[in-house]
Amino acid sequence: MADHAPLPAAILEQVARRIVGQDPLVERLLICLLTGGHVLLEGVPGLAKTLAVRTLAEAVRTTFQRVQFTPDLLPADVVGTQVFDQASGTFSVKQGPVFANIVLADEINRAPAKVQAALLEAMQEHQVTIGGTTYPLPEPFLVLATQNPIEQEGTYPLPEAQVDRFMMKLRVDYPSKADEKEILRRMGSGASIPVTPVATPAQLLEAREQIAALYLDERLIDYIVELVHATRDPAAVGAPELRPFVEFGASPRATLALGQAARAHAWLRGRGYVTPDDVRRIAPDVLRHRVIPSFEADAEGVTSETIVARLLAVVPAP
Repeated sequence: MADHAPLPAAILEQVARRIVGQDPLVERLLICLLTGGHVLLEGVPGLAKTLAVRTLAEAVRTTFQRVQFTPDLLPADVVGTQVFDQASGTFSVKQGPVFANIVLADEINRAPAKVQAALLEAMQEHQVTIGGTTYPLPEPFLVLATQNPIEQEGTYPLPEAQVDRFMMKLRVDYPSKADEKEILRRMGSGASIPVTPVATPAQLLEAREQIAALYLDERLIDYIVELVHATRDPAAVGAPELRPFVEFGASPRATLALGQAARAHAWLRGRGYVTPDDVRRIAPDVLRHRVIPSFEADAEGVTSETIVARLLAVVPAP
């Protein structure tokens, strides 16, 4: 499996030219890019969420579109619309920004439900319907969405059906003092830092096939299924104290996402097989947005991350 090492290393090297101290974030963005899973990035303004996505897109020779979500955005502004040509008396299709390999949905929670719903078909089916005709989206296709967790005025909470379509929800934290010092050194002058495209869509699709073929032992399959089932019934795995805190657990889509992400995590480390550590390391990012805490959990200050961490501690690994 060593022959694939130059590809992720080259991509990570280009991203690291601009992004400082966010190695876990960048690696997980790369995992989603390699597996075709969508990403929801959450963090306060100024933490380079948009820059990280844009830089990753520039490191790959793909088409990239950024959509700034606002309250007055319309579904047609995202997926496209039919335009009437008076000269010919016919309609033609004007494709929207969703017709790109990588789509950055900036501040996705600022758009109303209709616009958010317009992304559902694109994210799940990799196609959109305009005027009754279905159009396939280019491959690879990836939606990277950002949202600000602290400002709620003028925002629309994402529907659970849409949140579940994101393979991972990543939290972006503040950098350390040393990292922030390096950010100032590197970015303080305002000069742009160039990024060289080092991968092609064909290489990404080839890597996706390799990841899908990675060996996943039957015992690890049981472990993944047990983890996801534990989010629905914590008492079954010896954590009955969590039952009042869980309103809804993760769906089977989480099981598939966890298996894919664990394979990619192993692939990036040059292994041809998945270990329990791959599953444990990636599980919080795959499950945190799929476990819905109850009102009682909110009152007690118990978050979905707390629940997932407890389940990872009690579910025995093979």
